Amino acid sequence: MKNQLTTICMLLTLMASGTAHSVGPGTFLEFKGSEAGTVIFDGTTHKNAGIACNDCHNPDVFPTMKHGTVKITMADLYAGKFCGKCHDGKNGFLIKQNCDRCHFKPGA
Repeated sequence: MKNQLTTICMLLTLMASGTAHSVGPGTFLEFKGSEAGTVIFDGTTHKNAGIACNDCHNPDVFPTMKHGTVKITMADLYAGKFCGKCHDGKNGFLIKQNCDRCHFKPGA
């Protein structure tokens, strides 16, 4: 019984540490594959703007925090989903006509 409890505690700790990875200050997350260029998410920029992780990582914006599990399209963003929920020109910069604020092309 004691061994089972120890094993369960270790598994729970391991599971929690696996979800603790974040894009905090000083960390960048890259989304490649867009013709417009790689999208780079900067944790420092958002922290400096007073944004907390759970402001975006919740069932209404990003239901999961695992990189690559949510398909994001420009149509979704323009419709106010995902990043577009805040990047509407009121809370954050307007996504439309500001492509280079998120998309980066090598040598550009």
